[in-house]
Amino acid sequence: MDFQRIKPHLPWITLMVLIAVVGLNDPNFLKPANLLSLAADIVPLFIMALGLTFAIYIGGIDLSAQSMANMITVVASVYLASLGIWVAVLCIALGFLLGTLSGYITTRLYVPSFISTLAVGGICFSMAQWLSGNRALNMDAAQRDRLFGWMIGRTWGIPDELFIAAGLLLLCLFVERRTTLGRALKAVGAGELAAAASGLNVARYKILAFAISGALAAVAGLLFAVKLSGGAPTIANGFLLPAIVAVLVGGTPLTGGVGGVLNTAIGTMIVAVIRASMLYFGIEATQQQMVFGLVLIVAIALTMDRSKLRTVK
Repeated sequence: MDFQRIKPHLPWITLMVLIAVVGLNDPNFLKPANLLSLAADIVPLFIMALGLTFAIYIGGIDLSAQSMANMITVVASVYLASLGIWVAVLCIALGFLLGTLSGYITTRLYVPSFISTLAVGGICFSMAQWLSGNRALNMDAAQRDRLFGWMIGRTWGIPDELFIAAGLLLLCLFVERRTTLGRALKAVGAGELAAAASGLNVARYKILAFAISGALAAVAGLLFAVKLSGGAPTIANGFLLPAIVAVLVGGTPLTGGVGGVLNTAIGTMIVAVIRASMLYFGIEATQQQMVFGLVLIVAIALTMDRSKLRTVK
């Protein structure tokens, strides 16, 4: 059978195989309560991966997402008491503006996205250290529950985080498939030079892609802060690599132009099962990043569109 014909279906096949393997080794894994808990735990990572999808969809990368989420946990913890519910607006606005900065540096100063976003990530990390005094912070539990308790509660026995994830997925899916922005991002990812030649304002849409990525990383950080009732400059460390893996194993290649947020949802489920399987099989936390590194290499090798690459540097 031609590999190219089954390639689009690899994410689903991989997910089903992983679930079967883990389920056969531990039947408790397939219990609905366990699956719901597993899905709820992965929601912040999924939201971060949703944002990364937009950056990767255009053929770029956003390495600031993890540091952005870390900074937002600190911002939310510091300003919750004074701003109340408006701290959510501040967090998302900060993410959007810093994502816009990454896009501006990339498109206007011609700095590769992995450098520009790495630099912005450094800014985020420094801001988090400065605001927190380089220590962990706690939220007032009563105020958190009153203002943001709906984010971490349960409705009809289902964790509310899953409703948030589903709402953001539907919103991103609408943007991707039903708006001018979504069609423009696909055109840029499929062929930036051709998109520019057709009259598309490529720079504007690339900046918007990074801005969306930053805003969603901020949402992930806010949810993380609410779940943990606090924040720290390193609290979300270890999330970036799995989030990138989720996008790539879902079928959105680094070369851009294909895949999308629905693929990322599948990829995140694959990551969730991989993480769970490592716990079931006794793989230590210090070794888990090694596993994700290997998965990342395989994902890039399988999804990369080599027709867009003349040389690899």
